Amino acid sequence: MPIDAAKALAAEPRTGEISWDHKDVQLYHLGIGAGVPATDPDELHYTLESRLHVLPSFATVAGSGSPGVISGLSMPGVDVDLARVLHGGQRLEIHRPLPVRGRATATGRIAGVYDKGKAAVLVMRTEVADADGPLWTNDAQIFVRGEGGWGGDRGPSARLEPPAGAPDKVVERAVREDQALLYRLSGDYNPLHADPEFAKLAGFERPILHGLCTYGITLKAVVDTLLDGDVTRVRSYATRFAGVVFPGETLRIRLWRGEGEVRVAVSAVERDDAPVLADTVVAHS
Repeated sequence: MPIDAAKALAAEPRTGEISWDHKDVQLYHLGIGAGVPATDPDELHYTLESRLHVLPSFATVAGSGSPGVISGLSMPGVDVDLARVLHGGQRLEIHRPLPVRGRATATGRIAGVYDKGKAAVLVMRTEVADADGPLWTNDAQIFVRGEGGWGGDRGPSARLEPPAGAPDKVVERAVREDQALLYRLSGDYNPLHADPEFAKLAGFERPILHGLCTYGITLKAVVDTLLDGDVTRVRSYATRFAGVVFPGETLRIRLWRGEGEVRVAVSAVERDDAPVLADTVVAHS
């Protein structure tokens, strides 16, 4: 069997040193659509080094060589075809505000292997700490189509009850035609997001946007719309990737305020509000 759950869970964690600076942060922000309008004072916090703050979802690409979704597929006990892989969900916990530049140790391991019947789910956990202590913890849920059915633990459900009532805010964000090409420069070079032939092998009519790009676009919308532009208020951010986005489409982002959290649902406008992100929660101070 391509996935040996016991071997994957027992494997030694992989540890590596990562570093980043203002250029990495700026590139990431541009990759998720920041800087429009270019001279907007609020946007300059994402694009101008003298005013720069760090959107917490930058943690998903910081260091670009840190253990992550792709490296998780080469862990002991895991041998799968990249064309069968989909990023199913993401959870990020922020322990301290992210610095504009830093050097840290990233430790990655398989924290869960679940049997969903028609697919297997791997949970790749990355914990990052610097000299002052923990910075963030990332959990990536990786779906591997066709690798389930061995009778293993189905794992926890990520499904939540839908938010009640009409959303408090609805915002739309246009995705540029070249958004995936720009975003991939932050470290995720999966050809699914750039190569039309590879995308067809994976079952898509054309390259799709990275799920983590949509993830970043959405968090920026939450921060800018409901958190007064203050990135340090974000405590955690979890989502389930419910559908794909094609570059050039428009995201409709619905926001519900709650006690210490924002519930979010994201859809693709041009495809009759096809779901994109579901079961999405941003916890904040």
